[in-house]
Amino acid sequence: MAADTPDRIIVINPNSTEAVTQGIDKAMQPLRRKDGTQIECVTLKEGPPGIETQAHVDGVVAPLVAQVRARDNDAAAFVIACFSDPGIHQAREATRKPVLGIAECGIMAATMLGDRFGIIAIKNRSIPRHMRYVRALGLESRCAGDLAIDLSVVELSDEGRTYGRMVEVGQRLRDERDAGVIVMGCAGMARYRDRLEDAIGIPVVEPSQAAAAMALGLSRLSWTGKRTS
Repeated sequence: MAADTPDRIIVINPNSTEAVTQGIDKAMQPLRRKDGTQIECVTLKEGPPGIETQAHVDGVVAPLVAQVRARDNDAAAFVIACFSDPGIHQAREATRKPVLGIAECGIMAATMLGDRFGIIAIKNRSIPRHMRYVRALGLESRCAGDLAIDLSVVELSDEGRTYGRMVEVGQRLRDERDAGVIVMGCAGMARYRDRLEDAIGIPVVEPSQAAAAMALGLSRLSWTGKRTS
């Protein structure tokens, strides 16, 4: 990393639920080293309790971009920790630092772990939004399916209920849709990754971890997103 580049990855949770930020922060532990790049997880106070609709996605763009601008001097890279990747293009225009979205990174990581990936969504109404993104990435043929557990972001803190539904949906994606990899379709699911992977026996990608790992690599290589125009 260049001497004048801050040694910090800032992970922004665009919803206002602190429990989600805490879960993301815990998921960062395998990536942390005492003498390594810091990973700081922050909550967007202006966000809704959960980002579950397109209106929610659109509504957090301005405060999220303002957060990126406010922290630009002390960040080596930013991670947007919502599976809709809200404001990712606007944030990339607001900084020369790498800005990574967990949906893009999680899906791309899944393609490296298996031929076909499945997505576990929180709500059925999230699925069209996810699939628009999959198509935009040119990966529709690699997507085995997207199924919902039908819980809100806030309800994800109910561990017994959430975990049971995630196992059920993960098994359906594996057995009925031929998914070889599962992508968790919400940052609020982070705490369940290890248990879910053990239960269904195929790789499970926690997208916040995938994005932070890529951000660490980009920051160490000093790829600062320099624009040519």
